Amino acid sequence: MKWINKAAAGILLSILLTMALTGCQSNGAKSPEAAQNSAEKNTSNEQAEGEGASNSTAPASGNSGGQSAEAIKEGSMEKEGNVVLKELAFVYNEHTIAISDTANEDQMEQMLGKPDNLKSHTYSAGDGTNMDTLIGFTEKVYTYPGLEIKTISIPEGKQDSIFHIEMKDPKYATVRNIKAGDSLDILKNAYPEGKLLGDGAPNEEDEFRYEPSNYVDVMSFHIKDAKVESIQIYSLLD
Repeated sequence: MKWINKAAAGILLSILLTMALTGCQSNGAKSPEAAQNSAEKNTSNEQAEGEGASNSTAPASGNSGGQSAEAIKEGSMEKEGNVVLKELAFVYNEHTIAISDTANEDQMEQMLGKPDNLKSHTYSAGDGTNMDTLIGFTEKVYTYPGLEIKTISIPEGKQDSIFHIEMKDPKYATVRNIKAGDSLDILKNAYPEGKLLGDGAPNEEDEFRYEPSNYVDVMSFHIKDAKVESIQIYSLLD
């Protein structure tokens, strides 16, 4: 009888241990299917959150791109090259010669032929010209029939650069084909940006000036009897 009671007590104890273990598994662990479903659900939530974050930043990125693509208006950026200086030029035998062009004696002879006269002067403190800013610079004056060209070179570079041109012979024409002897009306049509400095009476002398915005490089036409008598193209020296 005692043996039966011991056996029953052992069975009861085994049942109680089994129930306790089952309860712990149900509360502290998940079945393989439940674990997989839970992982898939978490992954789906993370992807959704990631997409939400990406979508929330996408419009900002699009706006930034739209702002950076703002159109640049014509004239808002400095153009390469000096268009103005190309206008301040004359043409002879298919050579275009402009203010600020570099031209030594050999080049001048190749373009215009041998000059009737060539003078050279190097500025110094005691030369009586009062051109202190040009001390050490060398100026050359080339004289041709109806044409005079002045160049100047800096002491370091020794490069001759054209800074003054005067034309009186009609065989020398500006790049817009204006030459000595042309009428004032033709000149105005060719250079609508220019203006008469005086009253502009047709039978009196006047100056018609084409002057770019830098106020340094100038083209001036001397008018007499309503015609172009001479043309000067020059750059002011400091």
